[in-house]
Amino acid sequence: MKIVIIGGGAGGLSTASNIRKLDKEAKITVITRDENIAYSPCAIPYVLSGQVDQFQDIIMHQPEDYLERDIKIITRAEVFEVSNTENTLKYRLLESDSDSSQELDYDYLVIATGGAPFTPLIEGTGLEGVFKIRTIGDGETIKKWAERSQKVVVVGAGLIGLEMAYGLKKMGLDVTVNEMLPQIVPRSLDPSMARIVQKYLESLGIKVILGRAMEKITGQTQVEGVVYEDEVLSANMIIMATGVRPETKLAKIAGCELGRWAVKVNEQMQTSVPNIYAVGDCVEVTDAITGQPTQSPLGSTAVRQAKIAARNIVGKTSNFKPVLNAMVSKIGELEFGSVGLTESTAVHNGLEVICGKSRALTKARYYPGAKRIDVLMVCDLKGRIVGCQIIAKERVAERVDTMALAIAKNVTCQELASTEFSYAPPVSMVIDPIILAAENACEKLKNSRH
Repeated sequence: MKIVIIGGGAGGLSTASNIRKLDKEAKITVITRDENIAYSPCAIPYVLSGQVDQFQDIIMHQPEDYLERDIKIITRAEVFEVSNTENTLKYRLLESDSDSSQELDYDYLVIATGGAPFTPLIEGTGLEGVFKIRTIGDGETIKKWAERSQKVVVVGAGLIGLEMAYGLKKMGLDVTVNEMLPQIVPRSLDPSMARIVQKYLESLGIKVILGRAMEKITGQTQVEGVVYEDEVLSANMIIMATGVRPETKLAKIAGCELGRWAVKVNEQMQTSVPNIYAVGDCVEVTDAITGQPTQSPLGSTAVRQAKIAARNIVGKTSNFKPVLNAMVSKIGELEFGSVGLTESTAVHNGLEVICGKSRALTKARYYPGAKRIDVLMVCDLKGRIVGCQIIAKERVAERVDTMALAIAKNVTCQELASTEFSYAPPVSMVIDPIILAAENACEKLKNSRH
């Protein structure tokens, strides 16, 4: 059995590794445009901030490591043609002097092309000093440029934008974050929770501009500043953290059906072409709450999809479940995470909801080092929990994971409020902040029925 995988990120390489675990004889080839493989783009900001020493540290494997498991990796190569009738593809080496191409045949093809950074169509994005973030190469270039810069504007206040802003602040730059929407992290946090994170960023000296879109970037050959309606900011560099768009070009060439957001797949990660599968940021998934198509551009999602695709390719039926998009981030000392729908997204999808809130501590109040924790729990009018957001300086991830399980199992705020949680003064309050938020939701539900 010949399997070709296009893409050397989390989705592609995890698919290759999982197929090899299940099938020792399959011939597996991975083709990637990148020079480096098996690294997490999420780690790039942490190298800038000095929390990870160097970019080489975030590369977990080399092509030779995969070759030891009889998985062939072709780096710096681009697939440009796929024939789903002949089961062949053509690729060219990016650093080759000739235009010659090479052909591979396959029994199964896996498309794991990920997403490409989206750059808005504004004047000046082609100037030196304007950067996107996708690869280690991008990170290295940004670091070198930042070392001789004073002022940076980060455009986009999603997770990567805020993490990059913090990293550049730690490098000593004057940092401004610009978001065209009226709040930061709009995909994952509601406004009241976003303001907590914003205040923390501002306490670090990071400026935040909301609700205004950049009109143009100024400069002759290099960035000199950015222009808004009534203001000009000087800047030596611009980071375009304006999100990613699924790379669906090859899937389209291969004859795979596209959905509303990206490549359409079934529960087995199979495209409309039976022997072509797709995983990672290039596919659309189903939202577990709304049942609607959505995107889940998370490494954790890509790895789970890779396991499902691998099992189905080797003949072991397995289904990928709808997503809740559980996420967590850490900027400086502050952790924040969410799972399920925000109140804003729930209302946008036609759900009537109430929100339970709690502000408590991560330890017993008398225990040294107790940190403030904020919880916002979103419930429908039957009490079913559909979302949760948590912010604190410690122990956010495990609480988000707890809520992911609760939401997946259709737990109500009433059931959660009476659930047994562990307690010890150094690690928790006697009543967990999650329980307090559930109790508050129950109270609001009771009042809404009167």
